[in-house]
Amino acid sequence: MDFLIFFWDPLEPQPHDPDVKALLRVAVVWNIPVACNRASADFIISSPLMAGEYQRMLPDYEHYRERMRREHIA
Repeated sequence: MDFLIFFWDPLEPQPHDPDVKALLRVAVVWNIPVACNRASADFIISSPLMAGEYQRMLPDYEHYRERMRREHIA
C-alpha cells in the first residue's frame, strides 16, 4: 500500500471507532502516508513524489519483538 485516504466525520460518533484506530495504527506502524481530510489528500495526490518510485523506509521491529518475547517468558 502506497498511501491511505480515509475520510470520516469527526463530529459524529463512530460505531466502528476501534476498527478505525486499528487501521490508522497499522498505517503508522508501517510508515504509510495517511490523509484524513481533503487538504491532506490533495497534498499527497499532487505531490511530485507520486510521479516516480518512492522508497519508503520500512521499520525494523525486531528489537521490540525480542523484548516482548523476553517479557512474556519471564
